[in-house]
Amino acid sequence: MPGVHSVTLGVWVLNGSRNESPAQNGISHFIEHMLFKGTENRSARDIALEIDSVGGILNAFTSREYCCFHAKLLAEKIPLAMDLLADVILNSVFNLDEMEKERRVILQEILMIEDDPEELVHDLFSRRFWQGHPLGMPIQGTLETVGGISRDSLTAFVEEHFCGCNLLVCAAGNLEHADIVDLVAANFGRLSPGHGAVAKVPPLATRSLDFIERDLEQVHFCLGTCSLSQNHPDRFASYLLNTILGGSMSCRLFQKIREEHGLAYSIYSYLNCHSDAGAMVIYSATGNDNAAMVISLILQELRKLSIEPVSERELTSAREQLKGNLLLSFESTESRMMRLAKNEIYLGRYPSLMEIIAEFDRIGRDDLLRLSGELFRDDFLNLQMVGRTGRIDFPLLDLTLG
Repeated sequence: MPGVHSVTLGVWVLNGSRNESPAQNGISHFIEHMLFKGTENRSARDIALEIDSVGGILNAFTSREYCCFHAKLLAEKIPLAMDLLADVILNSVFNLDEMEKERRVILQEILMIEDDPEELVHDLFSRRFWQGHPLGMPIQGTLETVGGISRDSLTAFVEEHFCGCNLLVCAAGNLEHADIVDLVAANFGRLSPGHGAVAKVPPLATRSLDFIERDLEQVHFCLGTCSLSQNHPDRFASYLLNTILGGSMSCRLFQKIREEHGLAYSIYSYLNCHSDAGAMVIYSATGNDNAAMVISLILQELRKLSIEPVSERELTSAREQLKGNLLLSFESTESRMMRLAKNEIYLGRYPSLMEIIAEFDRIGRDDLLRLSGELFRDDFLNLQMVGRTGRIDFPLLDLTLG
């Protein structure tokens, strides 16, 4: 990326909560935390001081299908970043005292989610939507599973999953590709190749309604249905459909629920998509007296999208919004690095900007109507509610698009 002073470097491990057994749930997230708690060469404080001393940023995250350890810093400091990331991934010591401290931190993180109904309801929705499948397990684990993880299980999991065939290194910014390749070889060359990925079993989504009683001023809920996988041929149509439904301030749900009726402060939709499955989820929070109307209005919008073509104006607006967001993201080294990695993980290639724009331009109103009819079906509807749900005057068990 000529003209920028920085580089964002990411080391991706193709392993997430989906790769865990029910008894191991949360171990990938636990490992992510522990890799910053000291290596054979650096203490936890050394790791923090080393990145801070060059004005850099070091972070990590765990998802259901991968973990990412990433650093952003000035271009001339790339060797330091590569050495630091390789050290935490290859040489972490998993000190028992540090492990027990970090276990307490993660348990507090789980309790924090339990205390935040807006965050909790999304977690509960995934558990219910993909019930009985690893995709439904919480990324951070549970109080019981995290409490039972031992040092031996952590190191065994790292040895099995943190191997060459599961590793992906991506970088974007002021760099030379050949230099990055040389640094990877020098720093990760001794990593075992591993045995390859285990075949994944796709989840089966079924209709579900679940209510968690909490003494809250509002009812928080997620209403969702099936969507597409990350590499599905119709994924660009699903991006447009989500944008029209609940992806911006001008979307149908925001305009109908908040602007027209004043029934909620926050309402939006998003896509939660993986290698072989996906969900389109709508979130909102409202008072008990308004919940029935809000859910009814959402169902009306879903029904309209499945029987009436969107207007050309709506389609054009959504298309230009997504294209604009895409172009703006290309100015960020972090966004470019993330895009590189996800395209490699899910597509095995890197589509050009012009190819992506062409895909958006080819989607027509009939494509959105067809996809809406396929996705917005009664037998896929899932509703998760948190709050004083017993006070809602609504036949929730008869939830239907009609």
